[in-house]
Amino acid sequence: MSTQTKHISAEELLQMPDDGLRRELVNGELRTMTPAGHPHGRIAVRMTWPLAQHVEENGLGAVYAAETGFVLSRDPDTVRAPDVAFVRRERVEKVGEAGGYWPGAPDLVIEVVSPDDAYADVEGKVSEWLRAGTRMVVVVDPSNRTARVHRSPTDVTTLLEDGEIDGGDVVPGWRLPTRKIFP
Repeated sequence: MSTQTKHISAEELLQMPDDGLRRELVNGELRTMTPAGHPHGRIAVRMTWPLAQHVEENGLGAVYAAETGFVLSRDPDTVRAPDVAFVRRERVEKVGEAGGYWPGAPDLVIEVVSPDDAYADVEGKVSEWLRAGTRMVVVVDPSNRTARVHRSPTDVTTLLEDGEIDGGDVVPGWRLPTRKIFP
């Protein structure tokens, strides 16, 4: 006897009661996320603050926190919520203030690796973001104090503590020394 998993849509996920749990939808299957520990949250803020400040000062677009869902694919639906995301101004203006999840991938995704994250799962998410159209994915690994910048499946740069994240053409003018990420 086989058990079939019930698939749900992005709209059904959005209608679920707010019980304080963070959820994502992967190919129609609901995934409950374990709350992040305090080092994870602290690093996410250390990434968010300078990014948001730069984006705001230069009118580049919008920065989104971990609670924001992005619809990466439909039928079956995939809705992911990165730790930090950026979307260019032109795209924000086009979508406007409509409710619901963001329709599509952000331009920049920042993911902070948690101690219980499996390497294969993190790499799978990176591939998923890139396939959906994200132009730059930054994976911050607190355990070895590195940041990996993915611009495509083959264009990956690993930055040590003396490195610097460069927003390039994705977030023009944004630069963040890797050493400033880690407490």
